[in-house]
Amino acid sequence: MTELQTEREPVPQVQDTALLRRTFGSFATGVTVVTTGGDEPHGMTANSFTAVSLEPPLVLVCVDRNANMHSAMVRAGTFGVSVLSAGQEKVARHFAGRRPIGVAEFADTDCLRGAWCDAPLIAGAAAHFECELWRTYDGGDHSIFVGRLLSMAGRSDEDVLVFLRGRFGRIECDAADRRAA
Repeated sequence: MTELQTEREPVPQVQDTALLRRTFGSFATGVTVVTTGGDEPHGMTANSFTAVSLEPPLVLVCVDRNANMHSAMVRAGTFGVSVLSAGQEKVARHFAGRRPIGVAEFADTDCLRGAWCDAPLIAGAAAHFECELWRTYDGGDHSIFVGRLLSMAGRSDEDVLVFLRGRFGRIECDAADRRAA
């Protein structure tokens, strides 16, 4: 067995952030809008969302420390996640781009108010999750927010929006897959 070396020089390719972003982009992800509620609701498109645990039911989302969403999540203590349907690319782009902050941010988006987290949830989304902030971990230039599920709703027959290699797309399930779900 060889000894583990802990003081290695970083691989030069890893220092190339443009190459790193492209390489990370070769992994297809779902697309979500993460939201917080209150007097100044906020939303952000995120593809760094995943299930963590069934018992207790936990999910995570990673947020850049410099993003407005970072302080909004810490302040709110709760958050919502809308898993976007295949036809919601416009919504994904809206919450990924420059937009007004607060209530005006949601003016052109059809939303439902989360009963448990008071956050706007995107109408027509394939799934909704409402969470309370359970733990926060250091993730380099991001924080890893782990939320404990308070409620969830979803439509298993809905095609979802995906992100791969810098582009939006969809995964379509055939009728047999839909019946099995």
